[in-house]
Amino acid sequence: MDRQTMKSLAEINAMMPAQFIEAFGDVAEHSPWVAREAAAFRPFTSRELLIEAFAWALRSANTDAQLALIRAHPDLATKARLTEDSSKEQEGAGLGTLTVEEYARFTALNNAYKSKFGFPFIVAVKGATKRMILDAFETRVTNDPDHEFATAVEQVCRIFRFRIEDRVAP
Repeated sequence: MDRQTMKSLAEINAMMPAQFIEAFGDVAEHSPWVAREAAAFRPFTSRELLIEAFAWALRSANTDAQLALIRAHPDLATKARLTEDSSKEQEGAGLGTLTVEEYARFTALNNAYKSKFGFPFIVAVKGATKRMILDAFETRVTNDPDHEFATAVEQVCRIFRFRIEDRVAP
């Protein structure tokens, strides 16, 4: 899908299932099954209902599928190769211009967080600054595992919202 051209609901509702997955399969990081599940709710009468279908697909999945999707997300401020969406989002939050000290702090927090929870720290970075992200990181690393898993799922749903809003006309 050409990211520069927003799709209308009429175009989305007219897509064959494979076209829908091609257009939206990357909304959920390396997890096109979310788009496949969301497609079943067409026709969508609003962009909000499309967003809700993606969130429902994730929330109704079993814990193993949810965990696999969470684990598919990259560490924040990593040097690893990122998807186009993740790269754009992290750059927009200033994570591509970290000082040596900030990079070291992100690396230490990424390692501590993954060691404690078994999955990467997930936060919808759109509209956030690197300071806001670090503050959230430092707070959430103290959460209990069940609370943090639920928070990660909610953050993934926020990421769905931002990515769909960038692609679908209101």
